[in-house]
Parts: sequence; structure tokens; C-alpha cells
Amino acid sequence: MTISAVPARSVLKEACALAGFDPADAEPIRIAENEIWRLPGEVIVRIARAGQWKAAVREVRVARWLADNEVPAVRALPVDQPVDASGHPVTFWVELPPHEIGTVQDVVSLLKQLHLLPVPDLPLDRLDPFVRIAERIEAATSLSEGDRGWLQGQLTELRKQWERRPDGLPECVVHGDAWVGNVARTPGGPVLLDFERASVGPPEWDLVSTAVTMTTTREVTPSEYAEFCEAYGTDVTQWEGYELLAGARELRMTTYAAQHAATRPEWQAEAQYRVDCLRGRAEPRPWHWKGIM
Repeated sequence: MTISAVPARSVLKEACALAGFDPADAEPIRIAENEIWRLPGEVIVRIARAGQWKAAVREVRVARWLADNEVPAVRALPVDQPVDASGHPVTFWVELPPHEIGTVQDVVSLLKQLHLLPVPDLPLDRLDPFVRIAERIEAATSLSEGDRGWLQGQLTELRKQWERRPDGLPECVVHGDAWVGNVARTPGGPVLLDFERASVGPPEWDLVSTAVTMTTTREVTPSEYAEFCEAYGTDVTQWEGYELLAGARELRMTTYAAQHAATRPEWQAEAQYRVDCLRGRAEPRPWHWKGIM
């Protein structure tokens, strides 16, 4: 559990009052870019960053669409939401039973169900693999100006490549951040979480997250990845657009670490190491990146 020094309990109280919940015995679960709280009665409260209203609306609507289509996913509570509490969009969810982090096979089983669904009439944007990366680079003040400038150059180049990316599988609704951390393994089976980046785009983007954990960081073994590909029916590393999407994913992983290293000195070495890897200053892939947050 990651808890910051000053979680926004005042925002929690305001949101609960608007939605009709009692925050008296609220417990913080995770305080990071978004705040996650538990209320008595199996209620989870998610406080998003200010300015993320559109994403919060999308999360709730996607969750309800998945429920209608019987896809195992975290369920939004049947209340009028999100609510605006001091500029923060706040959403309310059914607490999951005791669970653990999902597996690679859990990820692929849920992606297959998601990608087969027809695109719904929901306010879904086109996939943007580079959302918030520029802001992360700007916030990464523990890095040198040279490293930040290089990251910005990489972002610019990858954006250009994205605009002329090769054709692939038919577009569909994509999760946007499909990795084991966004799957919970419950007694009833795996459940999909976190629809902040749900959008319409190439399904390869959802597949590349697992592929990168094999080719880039070797958190997934080649045999585990082969099982993933067999289950889904394709190997995204063999697609001619793989290097582009893998580069975008690596840049996201690096700038995420660098952004938080600016305020968490204990992560500065990891953030710098990731930059050094991308810039060719470290050993060849696979790299030994350590998780943060």
C-alpha cells in the first residue's frame, strides 16, 4: 500500500456527501496519481486528478457496458456518478472479494472477450498511446535538461511514426493499459480493472504490454509469452508495427517513473536507469527495471 503524507480526506468527505455515503470509517488503499479509498459496506471510492472528468465519465460508462455484455470487470455502483468534489471527479465501485494480481493468461482471456465486442455508442476517443507523456517529461525535474530534451525528441518521433503506422488487426474497443496489474484474480475468476484509457484503436496496443514484458524487461518468460500468443491467436512481435508500439510503451514506462522520481527521491535511480537504457547507456535488452508505486 502506498500512502502519501496528506491524502485528500476533505475531498473524500465532500464526494461521499454528494453521493449519499458515510465516509466516517474510510480507509486509504492506495494514494498515488489517483486516490483509492474503502468504505464500510464493500464500497470503493476512486478520486481522480483534477481535470479528468471526461475520463471518469468514460470509466463508469465502459464498466456498465461491460456488465451488460457479461465481461468480468469491476462494477460501478448504481448511483449518479461521477461527482465533482472540489474539482476532482470521484467514482464509486463495488469492492472486489479477496484477490491477488492477475496472470498473463488472465490478461489474454479478458482481452479476447473485450476485443470481440462490437464498438458501442459511447463517448470513446481514438486511442492515443502518448497521452500525458509530454506532461510527465515536463514534471521529471530530477532528470537533466539533456535527458528531458532527448525524451521529448523521442516523443515527437514516435508521434510521427504513429500517424503512418502499418495496418494490423481490425480496430475495436481497447483497454488501453492491459497488464497484469489491471487484472484481479478473484475466487470467481479474473476481473478487468481501470478503464481510464479505454478507447477505440488497434488491438495490438493491448497486446504490446505483455510483449514488452518479455522482450524489454523479461518479467514474462518466452514460454509464458508463447502461451499468451497461442491463446489470443497472434504474436504482436511479428507485426511490422511492433517496434513503434513497443517504443511508445517503453517511453510511457520511463516517463512514469521519471515523473514520480521528481517528488520521491527513492525512485530517482530507477528513473535514471530507465532513461539510460533507452539512450543506449546501459546493457542490451532485456533490462532489469524495478516496479515503482
